[in-house]
Amino acid sequence: TLGHDPLGGVRAVAQEIKNSVRRATGLSCSIGVTPNKLLSKIASDLDKPDGLTVVTADDVASRIWPLPARRVNGIGPKANAKLEGLGIKTIGELAAAERAWLVERFGKSYGAWLYDASHGIDDRPVVTHSEPVSMSRETTFERDLHAVRDRAALSRIFTELVEELAQDLQRKGYAGRTIGIKLRFDDFKTVTRDHTLPQATADARTIRRVAGECLKRVDLTRRLRLLGVRAGTLEKGSGDAGGATRLRASEPAAPYAAEERELPLFSDNGE
Repeated sequence: TLGHDPLGGVRAVAQEIKNSVRRATGLSCSIGVTPNKLLSKIASDLDKPDGLTVVTADDVASRIWPLPARRVNGIGPKANAKLEGLGIKTIGELAAAERAWLVERFGKSYGAWLYDASHGIDDRPVVTHSEPVSMSRETTFERDLHAVRDRAALSRIFTELVEELAQDLQRKGYAGRTIGIKLRFDDFKTVTRDHTLPQATADARTIRRVAGECLKRVDLTRRLRLLGVRAGTLEKGSGDAGGATRLRASEPAAPYAAEERELPLFSDNGE
């Protein structure tokens, strides 16, 4: 049919993804639609911002080969410098090299990968789901806060972060064995501390208690710009949600008594 676009369906799906991202976040994004992950990464950068680029296997020579070799995800500064020293600056020039020649100069594994990558070959599967390694909540303050003079505000904010983290864990059916904190000071120095428990937890009170112990290991004399709490070493579907109970994804975070919720995490000496 005159004017028929055989890739029209693919373009429509990609455009709907872009539309969904904009509706959900108000942000634009660029999408590359190609036969594999490596080419899609390159293609997504071709028409930024807010681009939608379709590259087929037949387009590799015209669209990909003229690009600098460093545009291939996996060719870092050192490898790129070595390639330039060998007279190779573009992906096309890399594709013109013999596989054996590349293996001789870059090793069996990386040399073979360079050859395949330059020809647009990438057989890695697309993974659409993976288990989280950690979950965290953090906030940056509108003004820098002092551990002593702003103790009540910091304690309240930290408790809220802990409660939000506990709710995230329980809603998604996880518990964490490692509880950590993240602090950024007014000089932009970032400090983290963590502690690993014998049993995973998704209980807000337990997380708050352990996080408070972590805070005691930090010098809090400088003002704070950012405060955060993290749960790592996650376990799926088991853990301590308040005592000896087993975690259920629908289980609510254990509530605080009013006086417990406002318990200061920062002492008068700034510890």
